[in-house]
Amino acid sequence: NRYPEVRPQKLRQALAKRFGCEPEQLLVTRGSSEAIDLVIRTFCQSETGSVLTTTPSFSMYRHYAEVQGARIIEVPTLAEQDFVIDVDAILEACDDSTRLLFVCSPNNPTGTTLPRADLERLLKLRGDQSAIVVDEAYVEFGDKPSVIELLGRFDNLLVLRTLSKALGFAGARCGGVAGPAPVIRMLSAVQAPYALATPVVECVEDALQANQLELARKTVAEIIDERERLAEALRRYDFVTKVWPSDANFLLIRVDDAARVMRRCGEEKVLLRHFGGGLDDCIRISIGTPEENDKLLRALDMLKEDRNA
Repeated sequence: NRYPEVRPQKLRQALAKRFGCEPEQLLVTRGSSEAIDLVIRTFCQSETGSVLTTTPSFSMYRHYAEVQGARIIEVPTLAEQDFVIDVDAILEACDDSTRLLFVCSPNNPTGTTLPRADLERLLKLRGDQSAIVVDEAYVEFGDKPSVIELLGRFDNLLVLRTLSKALGFAGARCGGVAGPAPVIRMLSAVQAPYALATPVVECVEDALQANQLELARKTVAEIIDERERLAEALRRYDFVTKVWPSDANFLLIRVDDAARVMRRCGEEKVLLRHFGGGLDDCIRISIGTPEENDKLLRALDMLKEDRNA
């Protein structure tokens, strides 16, 4: 019958240790999705501010910007160069209204990581004109360290983290936004009180114990091994025309008949993600357990047999 702590301090300290920042540099949120909403509502005035995102990328940046009434600026990534982010194009697309730049790194759905030098260039050249928000939902699956370590050097950097991916706690809806302490205080003022329920707080505190973190580390290592095994296997199918490198827990592939691949895999109870628009012939495959990945490959073997019949 008691309301939970408005801002759970024990959890904040544990997550700050996990993410590599000071507690006063972190606001705990209901997943990183709430952090996206808070940042946009805090930085952008309706009808006057603009939000820049790359494309293709996580769709919720656009969603929350539209809810706030902010103008959207989308800068295409370079598909022919493994979807690298064109920093020059981003800088050219910014205008006086651009308050936020969202960079998903590793990017969803392409798995591409923004090089540290390119990020630092964005941070320096946008200065006090724009906050650069780096979404690191998948950072544990790559070989690059978190950019949170740059917080001491750049006042316009914000970093989104989550427990949904590497720790497998999507149902707990817990993440955070890290940034300069004054900005975190401002975001905290915008966030509703009692944002996290007591059972969620207790559950997450348990998940951050050393034994659970070691289990998560081993699981991530297995996913990375499976990602590379699956990528190699997928390249052997003649209907798979491209397998992009990935720093995330998924692979983006291009096929010559996406609808047929989706249909055949669906018949075998294998759920994949088919993208439209500029990725109409592309499918994103989340890396599962070895058994689940083998089931996918068996479904693709059946498709290969169907095509050769």
